Amino acid sequence: MTFQGWFLILLFVGILLALTRPVGLWLHALYEGRRTPLHVVLGPVERGFYRLSGIDPTVEQGWRRYAIHMLLFNTALLMLTYAVLRLQGVLPGNPQGLAGLSPDLAFNTAISFTTNTNWQSYGGEGTMSNLSQMLGLTIHNFLSAATGIALAFALFRGFARREAKAIGNFWADVTRITLYLLLPICIAYTLFLIASGVPQTLAGAVDVSTLEGARQSILLGPVASQEAIKMLGTNGGGFFNANSAHPFENPSALINFVQMLSIFAIGFGLTWTFGKAVGNTRQGWAILAAMVMLFLAGVTVTYAQEAAGNPILHSLGVAGGNMEGKEVRFGIAASALFSVVTTAASCGAVNAMLDSFTPLGGLIPLFNMQLGEVVIGGVGAGIYGFLLFAILAVFVAGLMVGRTPEYVGKKIEAREVKLAVLAIAVLPLVILGFAALSSVVQPGLAGPLNKGPHGFSEILYAFTSAVGNNGSAFAGLTANTPYYNALLGVAMWFGRFFVIVPMLAIAGSLAAKKYTPESAGSFPTTGGLWVGLLVGIILILGGLTFLPSLALGPIADHLSMIRGQLF
Repeated sequence: MTFQGWFLILLFVGILLALTRPVGLWLHALYEGRRTPLHVVLGPVERGFYRLSGIDPTVEQGWRRYAIHMLLFNTALLMLTYAVLRLQGVLPGNPQGLAGLSPDLAFNTAISFTTNTNWQSYGGEGTMSNLSQMLGLTIHNFLSAATGIALAFALFRGFARREAKAIGNFWADVTRITLYLLLPICIAYTLFLIASGVPQTLAGAVDVSTLEGARQSILLGPVASQEAIKMLGTNGGGFFNANSAHPFENPSALINFVQMLSIFAIGFGLTWTFGKAVGNTRQGWAILAAMVMLFLAGVTVTYAQEAAGNPILHSLGVAGGNMEGKEVRFGIAASALFSVVTTAASCGAVNAMLDSFTPLGGLIPLFNMQLGEVVIGGVGAGIYGFLLFAILAVFVAGLMVGRTPEYVGKKIEAREVKLAVLAIAVLPLVILGFAALSSVVQPGLAGPLNKGPHGFSEILYAFTSAVGNNGSAFAGLTANTPYYNALLGVAMWFGRFFVIVPMLAIAGSLAAKKYTPESAGSFPTTGGLWVGLLVGIILILGGLTFLPSLALGPIADHLSMIRGQLF
Protein backbone atom coordinates (compact mmCIF):
# COMPACT_ATOMS: atom_id res chain seq x y z
CA MET A 1 0.00 0.00 0.00
CA THR A 2 1.19 3.50 -0.77
CA PHE A 3 0.45 7.06 0.29
CA GLN A 4 -0.78 7.82 -3.23
CA GLY A 5 -3.21 4.93 -3.04
CA TRP A 6 -4.72 6.05 0.26
CA PHE A 7 -4.83 9.66 -0.93
CA LEU A 8 -6.85 8.54 -3.97
CA ILE A 9 -9.35 6.71 -1.75
CA LEU A 10 -9.73 9.60 0.73
CA LEU A 11 -9.99 12.19 -2.04
CA PHE A 12 -12.72 10.10 -3.66
CA VAL A 13 -14.78 9.95 -0.46
CA GLY A 14 -14.16 13.64 0.31
CA ILE A 15 -15.45 14.83 -3.08
CA LEU A 16 -18.55 12.65 -2.75
CA LEU A 17 -19.34 14.02 0.71
CA ALA A 18 -19.08 17.54 -0.74
CA LEU A 19 -21.51 16.58 -3.53
CA THR A 20 -24.06 14.92 -1.24
CA ARG A 21 -26.10 17.98 -0.30
CA PRO A 22 -26.19 19.65 -3.78
CA VAL A 23 -27.21 16.38 -5.44
CA GLY A 24 -29.69 15.72 -2.65
CA LEU A 25 -31.29 19.15 -3.09
CA TRP A 26 -31.87 18.53 -6.80
CA LEU A 27 -33.30 15.08 -6.10
CA HIS A 28 -35.58 16.54 -3.41
CA ALA A 29 -37.00 19.02 -5.90
CA LEU A 30 -37.87 16.12 -8.22
CA TYR A 31 -39.25 14.14 -5.27
CA GLU A 32 -41.65 16.98 -4.47
CA GLY A 33 -42.45 17.70 -8.12
CA ARG A 34 -41.22 21.29 -7.85
CA ARG A 35 -39.95 23.38 -10.74
CA THR A 36 -36.25 23.39 -11.54
CA PRO A 37 -34.24 25.71 -13.80
CA LEU A 38 -34.51 23.05 -16.52
CA HIS A 39 -38.31 23.32 -16.60
CA VAL A 40 -38.04 26.36 -18.85
CA VAL A 41 -36.64 24.14 -21.62
CA LEU A 42 -37.91 20.68 -20.72
CA GLY A 43 -41.28 21.54 -19.19
CA PRO A 44 -43.07 21.51 -22.58
CA VAL A 45 -41.47 18.13 -23.34
CA GLU A 46 -42.78 16.70 -20.08
CA ARG A 47 -46.28 18.01 -20.68
CA GLY A 48 -46.15 16.64 -24.22
CA PHE A 49 -45.40 13.17 -22.89
CA TYR A 50 -48.39 13.34 -20.57
CA ARG A 51 -50.75 14.49 -23.34
CA LEU A 52 -49.58 11.75 -25.73
CA SER A 53 -49.91 9.03 -23.10
CA GLY A 54 -53.11 10.31 -21.50
CA ILE A 55 -51.50 10.46 -18.05
CA ASP A 56 -52.54 12.98 -15.42
CA PRO A 57 -49.44 13.48 -13.24
CA THR A 58 -51.51 15.02 -10.44
CA VAL A 59 -53.46 11.81 -9.86
CA GLU A 60 -51.54 9.76 -7.31
CA GLN A 61 -51.56 6.00 -6.83
CA GLY A 62 -51.77 3.64 -3.88
CA TRP A 63 -48.99 1.11 -3.48
CA ARG A 64 -50.79 -1.66 -5.39
CA ARG A 65 -51.53 0.52 -8.39
CA TYR A 66 -47.99 1.94 -8.28
CA ALA A 67 -46.57 -1.62 -8.26
CA ILE A 68 -48.82 -2.85 -11.08
CA HIS A 69 -47.92 0.06 -13.36
CA MET A 70 -44.23 -0.44 -12.60
CA LEU A 71 -44.41 -4.16 -13.39
CA LEU A 72 -46.38 -3.64 -16.61
CA PHE A 73 -43.94 -0.96 -17.76
CA ASN A 74 -40.91 -3.16 -17.16
CA THR A 75 -42.53 -6.22 -18.71
CA ALA A 76 -43.32 -4.25 -21.87
CA LEU A 77 -39.71 -3.04 -22.06
CA LEU A 78 -38.51 -6.60 -21.58
CA MET A 79 -40.58 -7.84 -24.50
CA LEU A 80 -39.44 -4.97 -26.74
CA THR A 81 -35.79 -5.67 -26.01
CA TYR A 82 -36.19 -9.39 -26.57
CA ALA A 83 -37.74 -8.69 -29.98
CA VAL A 84 -34.96 -6.27 -30.97
CA LEU A 85 -32.24 -8.76 -30.02
CA ARG A 86 -33.88 -11.69 -31.80
CA LEU A 87 -34.51 -9.63 -34.97
CA GLN A 88 -31.10 -7.92 -34.91
CA GLY A 89 -30.00 -9.62 -38.16
CA VAL A 90 -32.80 -8.05 -40.23
CA LEU A 91 -32.96 -4.66 -38.52
CA PRO A 92 -30.96 -1.58 -39.65
CA GLY A 93 -28.04 -0.10 -37.73
CA ASN A 94 -26.00 -3.27 -38.11
CA PRO A 95 -22.82 -2.32 -40.04
CA GLN A 96 -21.08 -5.59 -39.09
CA GLY A 97 -23.95 -7.74 -40.32
CA LEU A 98 -24.33 -9.53 -36.96
CA ALA A 99 -26.98 -12.23 -36.65
CA GLY A 100 -29.82 -12.15 -34.14
CA LEU A 101 -29.22 -13.58 -30.70
CA SER A 102 -30.25 -17.11 -29.73
CA PRO A 103 -33.49 -17.42 -27.71
CA ASP A 104 -31.74 -18.16 -24.42
CA LEU A 105 -29.17 -15.36 -24.78
CA ALA A 106 -31.83 -12.84 -25.84
CA PHE A 107 -33.96 -13.89 -22.84
CA ASN A 108 -31.02 -13.48 -20.45
CA THR A 109 -29.92 -10.13 -21.89
CA ALA A 110 -33.41 -8.63 -22.01
CA ILE A 111 -34.04 -9.49 -18.34
CA SER A 112 -30.54 -8.34 -17.44
CA PHE A 113 -31.01 -4.81 -18.73
CA THR A 114 -34.63 -4.55 -17.61
CA THR A 115 -33.59 -5.26 -14.03
CA ASN A 116 -30.64 -2.82 -14.03
CA THR A 117 -28.31 -5.82 -13.71
CA ASN A 118 -26.50 -5.64 -17.07
CA TRP A 119 -25.07 -9.13 -16.70
CA GLN A 120 -23.38 -9.93 -20.00
CA SER A 121 -23.07 -13.51 -21.22
CA TYR A 122 -21.79 -12.14 -24.53
CA GLY A 123 -18.96 -10.04 -25.93
CA GLY A 124 -20.49 -6.65 -26.70
CA GLU A 125 -18.63 -5.60 -29.83
CA GLY A 126 -18.89 -9.05 -31.41
CA THR A 127 -22.55 -9.71 -30.61
CA MET A 128 -24.57 -6.48 -30.53
CA SER A 129 -25.30 -4.15 -33.44
CA ASN A 130 -25.34 -0.39 -32.96
CA LEU A 131 -29.14 -0.43 -33.01
CA SER A 132 -29.28 -3.14 -30.35
CA GLN A 133 -26.82 -1.23 -28.17
CA MET A 134 -28.86 1.98 -28.45
CA LEU A 135 -32.49 0.84 -28.69
CA GLY A 136 -32.29 -2.44 -26.82
CA LEU A 137 -29.74 -1.65 -24.09
CA THR A 138 -29.03 2.05 -23.56
CA ILE A 139 -32.74 2.90 -23.24
CA HIS A 140 -32.96 0.36 -20.43
CA ASN A 141 -29.98 1.99 -18.75
CA PHE A 142 -32.04 5.18 -18.44
CA LEU A 143 -35.40 3.67 -17.57
CA SER A 144 -34.23 1.00 -15.13
CA ALA A 145 -32.25 3.65 -13.26
CA ALA A 146 -35.23 6.02 -13.28
CA THR A 147 -37.44 3.19 -11.99
CA GLY A 148 -35.07 2.57 -9.08
CA ILE A 149 -35.07 6.23 -8.04
CA ALA A 150 -38.85 6.44 -8.43
CA LEU A 151 -39.26 3.45 -6.11
CA ALA A 152 -37.01 5.13 -3.54
CA PHE A 153 -39.21 8.24 -3.75
CA ALA A 154 -42.28 6.07 -3.14
CA LEU A 155 -40.76 4.63 0.05
CA PHE A 156 -39.68 8.12 1.18
CA ARG A 157 -43.31 9.24 0.85
CA GLY A 158 -44.38 6.26 2.94
CA PHE A 159 -42.22 7.50 5.80
CA ALA A 160 -43.00 11.20 5.26
CA ARG A 161 -46.77 11.19 4.76
CA ARG A 162 -49.40 10.91 7.47
CA GLU A 163 -52.65 8.98 7.14
CA ALA A 164 -52.34 9.01 3.34
CA LYS A 165 -53.54 6.44 0.82
CA ALA A 166 -51.17 7.30 -2.03
CA ILE A 167 -47.39 7.15 -2.48
CA GLY A 168 -47.03 9.14 -5.73
CA ASN A 169 -47.51 8.67 -9.46
CA PHE A 170 -45.14 6.15 -11.06
CA TRP A 171 -45.31 7.69 -14.53
CA ALA A 172 -44.68 11.21 -13.28
CA ASP A 173 -41.77 10.08 -11.12
CA VAL A 174 -40.05 8.19 -13.96
CA THR A 175 -40.62 11.01 -16.45
CA ARG A 176 -39.26 13.73 -14.17
CA ILE A 177 -36.22 11.70 -13.11
CA THR A 178 -35.34 10.89 -16.71
CA LEU A 179 -35.93 14.39 -18.10
CA TYR A 180 -34.54 16.57 -15.32
CA LEU A 181 -31.78 14.38 -13.87
CA LEU A 182 -30.45 11.51 -15.97
CA LEU A 183 -30.76 12.96 -19.46
CA PRO A 184 -29.20 16.42 -18.84
CA ILE A 185 -26.28 15.01 -16.85
CA CYS A 186 -25.64 12.31 -19.44
CA ILE A 187 -25.62 14.79 -22.32
CA ALA A 188 -22.90 16.82 -20.59
CA TYR A 189 -21.14 13.64 -19.46
CA THR A 190 -21.16 12.23 -23.01
CA LEU A 191 -19.61 15.40 -24.43
CA PHE A 192 -16.91 15.23 -21.74
CA LEU A 193 -16.16 11.61 -22.64
CA ILE A 194 -16.00 12.38 -26.36
CA ALA A 195 -13.56 15.22 -25.67
CA SER A 196 -11.48 12.75 -23.63
CA GLY A 197 -11.18 10.24 -26.47
CA VAL A 198 -14.21 7.95 -26.08
CA PRO A 199 -15.72 7.14 -29.53
CA GLN A 200 -19.25 8.19 -30.50
CA THR A 201 -20.09 7.15 -34.05
CA LEU A 202 -22.48 4.95 -36.02
CA ALA A 203 -19.59 3.47 -37.98
CA GLY A 204 -18.94 -0.20 -37.40
CA ALA A 205 -15.15 -0.34 -37.59
CA VAL A 206 -12.07 1.34 -39.01
CA ASP A 207 -9.10 -0.45 -40.60
CA VAL A 208 -5.64 0.74 -39.56
CA SER A 209 -2.03 -0.24 -40.10
CA THR A 210 -0.14 -1.33 -36.98
CA LEU A 211 3.46 -0.43 -36.20
CA GLU A 212 4.45 -3.87 -37.51
CA GLY A 213 2.76 -3.14 -40.83
CA ALA A 214 -0.20 -5.48 -40.31
CA ARG A 215 -3.80 -4.50 -40.95
CA GLN A 216 -6.17 -4.39 -37.97
CA SER A 217 -9.89 -3.69 -37.77
CA ILE A 218 -10.77 -1.55 -34.75
CA LEU A 219 -14.42 -1.77 -33.76
CA LEU A 220 -16.25 1.49 -33.00
CA GLY A 221 -19.79 2.60 -32.23
CA PRO A 222 -21.90 4.90 -30.03
CA VAL A 223 -19.74 4.22 -26.97
CA ALA A 224 -19.71 7.55 -25.10
CA SER A 225 -23.50 7.89 -24.81
CA GLN A 226 -23.82 4.36 -23.40
CA GLU A 227 -20.83 4.83 -21.10
CA ALA A 228 -22.31 7.94 -19.46
CA ILE A 229 -25.58 6.34 -18.36
CA LYS A 230 -23.81 3.03 -17.68
CA MET A 231 -21.98 4.74 -14.82
CA LEU A 232 -24.47 7.38 -13.66
CA GLY A 233 -27.33 4.87 -13.60
CA THR A 234 -25.18 2.16 -11.93
CA ASN A 235 -25.89 -0.16 -14.84
CA GLY A 236 -22.43 -1.50 -15.68
CA GLY A 237 -22.98 -3.11 -19.09
CA GLY A 238 -20.00 -2.46 -21.36
CA PHE A 239 -20.09 -1.66 -25.06
CA PHE A 240 -16.93 -3.76 -25.35
CA ASN A 241 -16.28 -7.17 -23.84
CA ALA A 242 -13.38 -5.81 -21.76
CA ASN A 243 -15.79 -3.29 -20.20
CA SER A 244 -14.07 -0.42 -18.35
CA ALA A 245 -10.64 -1.98 -18.86
CA HIS A 246 -11.00 -1.13 -22.57
CA PRO A 247 -9.25 2.15 -23.48
CA PHE A 248 -12.24 3.24 -25.59
CA GLU A 249 -14.52 3.00 -22.55
CA ASN A 250 -12.02 4.20 -19.95
CA PRO A 251 -9.12 6.00 -21.64
CA SER A 252 -7.28 7.60 -18.70
CA ALA A 253 -6.83 7.75 -14.93
CA LEU A 254 -8.89 10.97 -14.85
CA ILE A 255 -11.82 9.34 -16.65
CA ASN A 256 -11.50 6.34 -14.34
CA PHE A 257 -11.82 8.65 -11.33
CA VAL A 258 -14.76 10.59 -12.78
CA GLN A 259 -16.55 7.34 -13.61
CA MET A 260 -16.22 6.16 -10.02
CA LEU A 261 -17.59 9.48 -8.75
CA SER A 262 -20.57 9.27 -11.09
CA ILE A 263 -21.39 5.75 -9.88
CA PHE A 264 -21.78 6.93 -6.27
CA ALA A 265 -23.08 10.50 -6.75
CA ILE A 266 -26.82 9.78 -6.87
CA GLY A 267 -26.62 7.13 -4.13
CA PHE A 268 -24.94 9.62 -1.78
CA GLY A 269 -27.44 12.34 -2.69
CA LEU A 270 -30.47 10.13 -2.03
CA THR A 271 -29.50 9.74 1.62
CA TRP A 272 -29.73 13.50 2.08
CA THR A 273 -33.01 13.55 0.13
CA PHE A 274 -34.47 10.98 2.53
CA GLY A 275 -33.49 13.07 5.54
CA LYS A 276 -35.02 16.17 3.97
CA ALA A 277 -38.20 14.28 3.05
CA VAL A 278 -38.80 13.10 6.64
CA GLY A 279 -37.95 16.52 8.08
CA ASN A 280 -34.60 15.69 9.67
CA THR A 281 -31.48 15.65 7.51
CA ARG A 282 -29.55 14.02 10.36
CA GLN A 283 -31.47 10.85 9.57
CA GLY A 284 -29.97 10.87 6.09
CA TRP A 285 -26.46 11.60 7.35
CA ALA A 286 -26.74 8.68 9.80
CA ILE A 287 -27.62 6.30 6.96
CA LEU A 288 -24.76 7.65 4.86
CA ALA A 289 -22.33 7.25 7.77
CA ALA A 290 -23.23 3.55 8.06
CA MET A 291 -22.88 3.08 4.31
CA VAL A 292 -19.47 4.79 4.20
CA MET A 293 -18.21 2.72 7.15
CA LEU A 294 -19.07 -0.50 5.30
CA PHE A 295 -17.55 0.84 2.09
CA LEU A 296 -14.26 1.95 3.67
CA ALA A 297 -13.90 -1.38 5.48
CA GLY A 298 -14.30 -3.18 2.16
CA VAL A 299 -11.82 -0.93 0.34
CA THR A 300 -9.25 -1.39 3.11
CA VAL A 301 -9.39 -5.20 2.94
CA THR A 302 -9.33 -5.35 -0.86
CA TYR A 303 -6.51 -2.83 -1.24
CA ALA A 304 -4.45 -4.51 1.50
CA GLN A 305 -4.87 -7.97 -0.03
CA GLU A 306 -4.06 -6.88 -3.57
CA ALA A 307 -1.07 -4.83 -2.43
CA ALA A 308 0.24 -7.79 -0.42
CA GLY A 309 0.23 -10.04 -3.47
CA ASN A 310 0.39 -13.81 -3.77
CA PRO A 311 2.73 -15.70 -1.39
CA ILE A 312 3.04 -18.56 -3.90
CA LEU A 313 4.55 -16.15 -6.42
CA HIS A 314 6.69 -14.57 -3.71
CA SER A 315 8.19 -17.99 -2.95
CA LEU A 316 9.17 -18.23 -6.61
CA GLY A 317 11.00 -14.89 -6.45
CA VAL A 318 8.22 -12.74 -7.97
CA ALA A 319 7.92 -9.87 -5.52
CA GLY A 320 5.32 -7.10 -5.28
CA GLY A 321 1.58 -6.76 -5.23
CA ASN A 322 -0.94 -8.66 -7.32
CA MET A 323 -0.92 -7.08 -10.79
CA GLU A 324 -2.42 -10.12 -12.50
CA GLY A 325 -5.51 -9.13 -14.49
CA LYS A 326 -5.07 -5.41 -13.81
CA GLU A 327 -4.56 -2.53 -16.21
CA VAL A 328 -1.09 -1.03 -15.84
CA ARG A 329 -2.71 2.35 -16.57
CA PHE A 330 -4.61 2.18 -13.28
CA GLY A 331 -2.50 0.02 -10.96
CA ILE A 332 -3.50 -1.74 -7.77
CA ALA A 333 -5.07 1.10 -5.76
CA ALA A 334 -7.38 2.40 -8.50
CA SER A 335 -8.31 -1.16 -9.52
CA ALA A 336 -9.13 -2.18 -5.93
CA LEU A 337 -11.14 1.00 -5.37
CA PHE A 338 -13.02 0.57 -8.66
CA SER A 339 -13.95 -3.04 -7.88
CA VAL A 340 -15.35 -2.14 -4.45
CA VAL A 341 -17.19 0.92 -5.80
CA THR A 342 -18.95 -1.02 -8.55
CA THR A 343 -20.00 -3.91 -6.32
CA ALA A 344 -21.00 -1.58 -3.48
CA ALA A 345 -23.21 0.32 -5.93
CA SER A 346 -24.59 -2.63 -7.93
CA CYS A 347 -23.01 -1.13 -11.03
CA GLY A 348 -21.11 -4.15 -12.30
CA ALA A 349 -18.59 -2.28 -14.43
CA VAL A 350 -15.05 -3.63 -14.08
CA ASN A 351 -11.63 -2.21 -14.93
CA ALA A 352 -9.75 -5.34 -13.79
CA MET A 353 -10.27 -9.10 -13.96
CA LEU A 354 -11.92 -10.08 -10.65
CA ASP A 355 -11.10 -13.73 -11.31
CA SER A 356 -7.43 -12.77 -10.91
CA PHE A 357 -7.85 -10.99 -7.57
CA THR A 358 -6.48 -12.64 -4.44
CA PRO A 359 -9.10 -14.78 -2.66
CA LEU A 360 -9.87 -12.23 0.07
CA GLY A 361 -9.57 -9.37 -2.41
CA GLY A 362 -12.30 -11.06 -4.43
CA LEU A 363 -14.35 -11.88 -1.32
CA ILE A 364 -15.17 -8.23 -0.64
CA PRO A 365 -16.91 -7.53 -3.99
CA LEU A 366 -18.80 -10.80 -3.48
CA PHE A 367 -19.83 -9.92 0.09
CA ASN A 368 -20.83 -6.38 -0.94
CA MET A 369 -23.45 -7.86 -3.26
CA GLN A 370 -24.58 -10.45 -0.73
CA LEU A 371 -25.45 -7.68 1.72
CA GLY A 372 -28.28 -6.70 -0.63
CA GLU A 373 -27.24 -3.41 -2.22
CA VAL A 374 -26.94 -1.62 1.13
CA VAL A 375 -23.34 -0.41 0.74
CA ILE A 376 -24.38 2.71 -1.22
CA GLY A 377 -26.26 0.43 -3.63
CA GLY A 378 -27.75 1.06 -7.05
CA VAL A 379 -29.57 4.29 -7.83
CA GLY A 380 -32.67 4.12 -5.66
CA ALA A 381 -32.26 0.43 -4.93
CA GLY A 382 -29.44 1.15 -2.47
CA ILE A 383 -31.41 3.47 -0.21
CA TYR A 384 -34.63 1.45 -0.22
CA GLY A 385 -32.63 -1.75 0.41
CA PHE A 386 -30.88 -0.04 3.33
CA LEU A 387 -34.18 1.17 4.78
CA LEU A 388 -35.42 -2.43 4.89
CA PHE A 389 -32.47 -3.21 7.18
CA ALA A 390 -33.22 -0.03 9.15
CA ILE A 391 -36.72 -1.37 9.84
CA LEU A 392 -35.22 -4.57 11.25
CA ALA A 393 -32.63 -2.62 13.24
CA VAL A 394 -35.21 -0.35 14.84
CA PHE A 395 -37.31 -3.41 15.65
CA VAL A 396 -34.35 -4.88 17.53
CA ALA A 397 -33.73 -1.53 19.22
CA GLY A 398 -37.39 -1.33 20.25
CA LEU A 399 -37.10 -4.70 21.92
CA MET A 400 -34.06 -3.44 23.83
CA VAL A 401 -35.87 -0.44 25.32
CA GLY A 402 -39.15 -2.27 25.80
CA ARG A 403 -41.20 0.04 23.58
CA THR A 404 -43.00 -0.22 20.25
CA PRO A 405 -40.33 0.29 17.58
CA GLU A 406 -40.46 3.73 15.94
CA TYR A 407 -38.51 5.17 13.02
CA VAL A 408 -38.74 8.77 11.76
CA GLY A 409 -42.11 9.18 13.42
CA LYS A 410 -43.73 5.93 12.27
CA LYS A 411 -44.47 2.92 14.45
CA ILE A 412 -42.88 -0.22 13.02
CA GLU A 413 -45.31 -3.05 13.60
CA ALA A 414 -45.59 -6.73 12.70
CA ARG A 415 -46.72 -6.11 9.10
CA GLU A 416 -43.68 -3.96 8.24
CA VAL A 417 -41.22 -6.33 9.92
CA LYS A 418 -42.67 -9.38 8.14
CA LEU A 419 -42.57 -7.64 4.75
CA ALA A 420 -38.98 -6.45 5.36
CA VAL A 421 -37.89 -9.98 6.27
CA LEU A 422 -39.67 -11.33 3.19
CA ALA A 423 -37.86 -8.86 0.91
CA ILE A 424 -34.45 -9.45 2.50
CA ALA A 425 -34.87 -13.24 2.45
CA VAL A 426 -35.22 -13.32 -1.35
CA LEU A 427 -31.49 -12.85 -1.89
CA PRO A 428 -30.09 -15.73 0.18
CA LEU A 429 -32.86 -18.12 -0.87
CA VAL A 430 -32.24 -17.64 -4.58
CA ILE A 431 -28.45 -17.14 -4.42
CA LEU A 432 -27.72 -20.16 -2.26
CA GLY A 433 -30.41 -22.34 -3.81
CA PHE A 434 -29.31 -21.77 -7.41
CA ALA A 435 -25.58 -21.93 -6.53
CA ALA A 436 -26.09 -25.23 -4.71
CA LEU A 437 -28.02 -26.67 -7.66
CA SER A 438 -25.35 -25.56 -10.14
CA SER A 439 -22.63 -27.14 -8.00
CA VAL A 440 -24.08 -30.64 -8.37
CA VAL A 441 -25.74 -30.87 -11.82
CA GLN A 442 -23.70 -31.44 -14.97
CA PRO A 443 -24.78 -28.28 -16.89
CA GLY A 444 -23.75 -26.21 -13.87
CA LEU A 445 -20.42 -27.94 -13.35
CA ALA A 446 -19.57 -27.46 -17.03
CA GLY A 447 -19.35 -23.69 -16.48
CA PRO A 448 -16.44 -22.99 -14.09
CA LEU A 449 -12.97 -22.62 -15.59
CA ASN A 450 -11.14 -23.40 -12.33
CA LYS A 451 -11.17 -26.40 -10.02
CA GLY A 452 -11.50 -26.46 -6.25
CA PRO A 453 -12.83 -23.59 -4.13
CA HIS A 454 -12.08 -20.98 -6.79
CA GLY A 455 -14.39 -22.79 -9.20
CA PHE A 456 -17.14 -22.76 -6.59
CA SER A 457 -16.51 -19.03 -6.08
CA GLU A 458 -17.14 -18.48 -9.79
CA ILE A 459 -20.56 -20.15 -9.54
CA LEU A 460 -21.44 -18.39 -6.27
CA TYR A 461 -20.34 -15.02 -7.65
CA ALA A 462 -22.47 -15.41 -10.78
CA PHE A 463 -25.72 -15.99 -8.88
CA THR A 464 -24.84 -13.37 -6.26
CA SER A 465 -24.26 -10.83 -9.02
CA ALA A 466 -27.48 -11.79 -10.79
CA VAL A 467 -29.76 -11.77 -7.74
CA GLY A 468 -28.09 -8.63 -6.40
CA ASN A 469 -28.71 -6.94 -9.79
CA ASN A 470 -25.02 -6.08 -10.04
CA GLY A 471 -23.85 -7.66 -13.30
CA SER A 472 -20.13 -8.02 -12.64
CA ALA A 473 -18.55 -11.46 -13.01
CA PHE A 474 -15.49 -13.36 -11.90
CA ALA A 475 -15.20 -14.00 -15.66
CA GLY A 476 -14.00 -17.56 -15.17
CA LEU A 477 -17.49 -18.94 -15.70
CA THR A 478 -18.74 -19.93 -19.17
CA ALA A 479 -22.24 -18.54 -18.74
CA ASN A 480 -23.43 -18.35 -22.36
CA THR A 481 -25.19 -21.72 -22.25
CA PRO A 482 -28.94 -22.46 -22.20
CA TYR A 483 -28.65 -23.61 -18.57
CA TYR A 484 -26.92 -20.53 -17.19
CA ASN A 485 -28.75 -18.06 -19.44
CA ALA A 486 -32.11 -19.36 -18.25
CA LEU A 487 -31.27 -19.77 -14.56
CA LEU A 488 -29.42 -16.44 -14.27
CA GLY A 489 -32.30 -14.70 -16.05
CA VAL A 490 -34.81 -16.06 -13.53
CA ALA A 491 -32.45 -15.09 -10.68
CA MET A 492 -32.22 -11.50 -11.93
CA TRP A 493 -36.01 -11.17 -12.14
CA PHE A 494 -36.47 -12.53 -8.62
CA GLY A 495 -33.71 -10.32 -7.23
CA ARG A 496 -35.28 -7.17 -8.62
CA PHE A 497 -39.05 -7.48 -8.40
CA PHE A 498 -39.51 -9.91 -5.51
CA VAL A 499 -37.81 -7.26 -3.35
CA ILE A 500 -39.63 -4.28 -4.85
CA VAL A 501 -43.20 -5.46 -4.30
CA PRO A 502 -42.85 -6.08 -0.51
CA MET A 503 -40.99 -2.78 -0.25
CA LEU A 504 -43.88 -0.93 -1.91
CA ALA A 505 -46.31 -2.69 0.42
CA ILE A 506 -44.27 -1.31 3.33
CA ALA A 507 -44.45 2.18 1.77
CA GLY A 508 -48.23 1.95 1.53
CA SER A 509 -48.56 0.69 5.09
CA LEU A 510 -46.34 3.44 6.51
CA ALA A 511 -48.08 6.21 4.55
CA ALA A 512 -51.40 5.27 6.17
CA LYS A 513 -50.00 5.57 9.71
CA LYS A 514 -50.21 8.55 12.02
CA TYR A 515 -47.12 10.50 12.99
CA THR A 516 -45.70 9.48 16.37
CA PRO A 517 -43.46 12.14 17.96
CA GLU A 518 -40.30 11.07 19.74
CA SER A 519 -40.51 10.53 23.46
CA ALA A 520 -38.10 9.78 26.28
CA GLY A 521 -38.49 6.07 25.58
CA SER A 522 -37.74 6.34 21.86
CA PHE A 523 -34.53 4.90 20.56
CA PRO A 524 -32.49 7.72 18.92
CA THR A 525 -31.86 7.05 15.22
CA THR A 526 -29.37 9.76 14.36
CA GLY A 527 -26.32 9.18 16.58
CA GLY A 528 -23.30 6.93 16.68
CA LEU A 529 -25.11 4.19 18.59
CA TRP A 530 -27.72 3.93 15.83
CA VAL A 531 -25.05 3.87 13.11
CA GLY A 532 -23.22 1.09 14.95
CA LEU A 533 -26.44 -0.90 15.38
CA LEU A 534 -27.23 -0.57 11.67
CA VAL A 535 -23.78 -1.78 10.65
CA GLY A 536 -23.94 -4.61 13.18
CA ILE A 537 -27.36 -5.85 12.04
CA ILE A 538 -26.28 -5.82 8.39
CA LEU A 539 -23.02 -7.66 9.05
CA ILE A 540 -24.60 -10.20 11.39
CA LEU A 541 -27.41 -11.04 8.98
CA GLY A 542 -25.00 -11.17 6.04
CA GLY A 543 -22.41 -13.14 7.96
CA LEU A 544 -24.78 -15.71 9.40
CA THR A 545 -26.46 -16.21 6.04
CA PHE A 546 -23.48 -16.38 3.70
CA LEU A 547 -20.48 -17.35 5.87
CA PRO A 548 -20.80 -21.10 5.10
CA SER A 549 -20.75 -20.46 1.34
CA LEU A 550 -17.87 -18.00 1.68
CA ALA A 551 -15.98 -20.59 3.73
CA LEU A 552 -16.33 -23.09 0.89
CA GLY A 553 -15.23 -20.52 -1.69
CA PRO A 554 -12.88 -17.55 -1.14
CA ILE A 555 -11.91 -18.39 2.47
CA ALA A 556 -10.92 -21.95 1.55
CA ASP A 557 -9.14 -20.52 -1.50
CA HIS A 558 -7.18 -18.13 0.74
CA LEU A 559 -6.13 -20.90 3.12
CA SER A 560 -5.01 -23.02 0.18
CA MET A 561 -2.96 -20.11 -1.18
CA ILE A 562 -1.20 -19.67 2.18
CA ARG A 563 -0.34 -23.38 2.22
CA GLY A 564 0.93 -23.21 -1.36
CA GLN A 565 -1.74 -25.63 -2.59
CA LEU A 566 -2.72 -25.38 -6.27
CA PHE A 567 -5.70 -26.91 -8.07
